Amino acid sequence: MRTLSPVLLSLTFVASACGQQPAPPSTDGDAVRDRAIVTQTAQHRTGAELQDSALNRVIRTVYLCQNGDRLSVDFDNPRQMATVRNSSGEAVDLFQERAADGIWYRASGHELRGVGRLATWSATGRPPTECRAID
Repeated sequence: MRTLSPVLLSLTFVASACGQQPAPPSTDGDAVRDRAIVTQTAQHRTGAELQDSALNRVIRTVYLCQNGDRLSVDFDNPRQMATVRNSSGEAVDLFQERAADGIWYRASGHELRGVGRLATWSATGRPPTECRAID
């Protein structure tokens, strides 16, 4: 069964409300290719748009660590902070440090450093543990 895209569906509804039948979408190879290019172009954002979006919002990431900890981290990019919550609900606010590559947040004996999906979590009185982002 063939389904219509939301745009075509709304156009069909508008045209039928006016008593007119819309022309069916062209199945000509060139027309199909042109629609695909327009759709792909509309969906892709530039690198600058993606960076601006990431720098101006809070991003939540969950890490699973080798020592069994599950960390939920809210990266508050506008404030240059990260709030780390462990499995038992304890939370600590960390401040962003300048890293040569990746992330680096620390405060009051806690530290989160990483590159890509991998990070190292250090907490006062506990050995550092390797963690992996799962979402």
